[in-house]
Amino acid sequence: MAIKEHFDLSQKVALIAGGGGGIGGACAEGLADFGADVVIADILEEKINSTVTTLSRRYDVCIEGIVCDVTDVDAVEDMVTQVIDIFGGIDVLVNTVGISIHANAEDMTEQQWRKVMDTNLTSAFLCCRAVGRRMIAQNSGSIVNIASMSGQIVNVPQKQVAYNTSKAGMIQMSRSMAAEWAEHNVRVNTVSPGATITEMTDRVSEYYDQWAARTPMERLAQPEEIAGAVVYLASDAAIYTTGDDLVVDGGYTLW
Repeated sequence: MAIKEHFDLSQKVALIAGGGGGIGGACAEGLADFGADVVIADILEEKINSTVTTLSRRYDVCIEGIVCDVTDVDAVEDMVTQVIDIFGGIDVLVNTVGISIHANAEDMTEQQWRKVMDTNLTSAFLCCRAVGRRMIAQNSGSIVNIASMSGQIVNVPQKQVAYNTSKAGMIQMSRSMAAEWAEHNVRVNTVSPGATITEMTDRVSEYYDQWAARTPMERLAQPEEIAGAVVYLASDAAIYTTGDDLVVDGGYTLW
C-alpha cells in the first residue's frame, strides 16, 4: 500500500472534545479533509453550530455536534453513547479542551488549581476511559491528547504552575494508557504544541513578542499547523506509534 493511502481516514469516525474552535476546530477540519466523519463536542453550542456549518459546506463527510461538559462523568458517558448510537463506533478520539490560569504558585487558590486540573486533565481521562472501553471492545483505535510543551519546560514570563502540571500529567497519563492498551490495538499519543495563536492565548497577547523571541522559528504557531500532527497520529501512517509525545513548538524547547 502506498504511504499516502495510510493517511486516508475514510470510513473512520473521529470525536473531537473541544472541537468548537482553536486547535480543536483545526483538528476537526484536518480530519474531515482526510475523509473522517467528525463529531464535534464542546460546551458552547454556538461554537459547535458555527464549526459544523462551516465544515459541512467544505467537506462531503458527516459532521455532527454534541453539547457536552467533559468535566462531568455522566455527560461524557452520554456523549460517547450518542456517538456510538449514530455511527456504531469511534475510531479516533482527540482531546483538546484546556484552560490556563496565570497566578504565582504561592497565591494560587485551591479552587483555581482544581479548575485547571478538572478542565485539562480529568476531562481527558474521562473521555479516554469512556472511549477506550469501546476501542478495546472493537480491538482498534487511536487517541490523541493535546498536551503542551509546558509539560516539559516552565514557560516565561507567565506563571502557570497548574497548567504546566496538568500537561505533564497528560503526557504521562497517555503513556500509561498506551502501555496498557497496546495489546488491544489501541494507540495513545500526545501532541505538545508550542505557543499557538488561539482564543485562549489572545487573552494574553502582550506576551506574543516575548514568546516569539524565545522560539528559533521566531513566530507563534497557527492552529492548523498543530492539526497536521494530529492527523498523522490518528491515521494508519502512525500505526506503529504509541506512547509518543510529538512536540510541535517551532524549536522552543531546543533552547
